[in-house]
Amino acid sequence: QVELQESGPGLVKPSQTLSLTCTVSGGPITTNYYYWSWIRQPPGKGLEWMGAITSSGSTYYSPHLKSRASISRDTSKNQFTLQLSSVTPEDTAVYYCTRSTGSDLSYDYRGQGTQVTVSS
Repeated sequence: QVELQESGPGLVKPSQTLSLTCTVSGGPITTNYYYWSWIRQPPGKGLEWMGAITSSGSTYYSPHLKSRASISRDTSKNQFTLQLSSVTPEDTAVYYCTRSTGSDLSYDYRGQGTQVTVSS
């Protein structure tokens, strides 16, 4: 059974960089051929795919984020991390990490989600 758990600050100030970590248990994140993704859901809106890092370490991002997003991993800790720079209140959302087989909103495992609010 794969489990994912998001962690990070619940409150971030505008213009700062948001950093979230997903800790994975039940299997290594280097297992072929999975995508480890970040998705989010702003209040009152639908899910948005943000980006992913694959089991081989390749990264993919949503063009909508315009290079503000960066995803990295620490295989020794079985974790992957999202950094989102220059945040605004529009980045307020529940953030989820997921495991999937593609760079989209589909997934077979998902974390419980973590609320992030961008406010001064």
